[in-house]
Amino acid sequence: MSVASPDTDVLVSFRGVQKSYDGENLIVKHLDLDIRRGEFLTLLGPSGSGKTTCLMMLAGFETPTAGEIRLDGKLLNRVPPHKRNIGMVFQNYALFPHMTVGENLAYPLKIRKLPAAEVDAKVKRALGMVKLDKFANRYPGQMSGGQQQRVALARALVFEPQLVLMDEPLGALDKQLREHMQLEIKHIHENLGVTVVYVTHDQSEALTMSDRVAVFDKGEIQQIDPAETLYEAPVNSFVAGFIGESNAISGTIEHVDGDFCQARLTGGGSVSARAVCVRQAGQPTTLSIRPERVMLGERAVGCANRFDATIAEFIYLGDHLRLRLDFAGNSGFMVKVPVPEVDPAWQVGNRLSIGWRAEDLRALDPLAA
Repeated sequence: MSVASPDTDVLVSFRGVQKSYDGENLIVKHLDLDIRRGEFLTLLGPSGSGKTTCLMMLAGFETPTAGEIRLDGKLLNRVPPHKRNIGMVFQNYALFPHMTVGENLAYPLKIRKLPAAEVDAKVKRALGMVKLDKFANRYPGQMSGGQQQRVALARALVFEPQLVLMDEPLGALDKQLREHMQLEIKHIHENLGVTVVYVTHDQSEALTMSDRVAVFDKGEIQQIDPAETLYEAPVNSFVAGFIGESNAISGTIEHVDGDFCQARLTGGGSVSARAVCVRQAGQPTTLSIRPERVMLGERAVGCANRFDATIAEFIYLGDHLRLRLDFAGNSGFMVKVPVPEVDPAWQVGNRLSIGWRAEDLRALDPLAA
């Protein structure tokens, strides 16, 4: 997929980039991608989708099999990693255990032969940025995982690189600390304006932090957009299923009229939907609807698509309830209901009206069996 930008303010460009390790199978198939100066771009996808390989090629730890990678117009293909002036943050921190925090941060500055006074000033500023001002004389082994990750982040930023690459940097942290660090990294990025390329397989992390997200699958970018667009307007079944939660219903297109279509459900009944990946009658389709877009009971009256469903299960999640419903041959249909809107009379086995707007249902490519 080509994702080249007409924007002249491009910092990184991939052109026709491919990567194979065995000469036969392409891990990255044909990548054209522009990364804008100052943006936070996340490469998101399942294991083996090609996202980390792209990051490693940009860092210089892997060489493209074909194509070109440029940083600020300069061809990078044969530039060794230590000469690219790129900051890196890894999941395992990669700190020197025999050096203090201050020495770890000073190291990239000293190899660039900066004067001692400038090294001290930059180290102090970087420690302040990650709220570790009083930890300069500690050793990494004397710090928590979250503190070590802050040191790794400060070390990647201390020499003021144009570009910082982050490979699953929060994967080793517990959920609460990970969510806190997501916001910290986002705020540091906003304050510094540095360009960040971030790799994760955690879609909520990608949605929280990014200006744009590139969703990878099988060595190709399936869609690249701001988080809200990815969630509200996925371009295919893979993106709809990978970003957030989605109900997938099988059907066949009956007719297409402009931006909308009519589809016959495999389990019976007909629906109106937004035509995304369908062009003509007879095409198989997977219809996608987000759980929070489904109306229940009286709210379903007047919806373009309306069915009777049976309550199969209640799943309590604190601020909301998930209802698993059976309708038209679909036994795993999920609906999210805020707790204040839950009817205390609902019980497993009850019949319930459900409905949704045609514009909230997307007719996409059929999911592989």
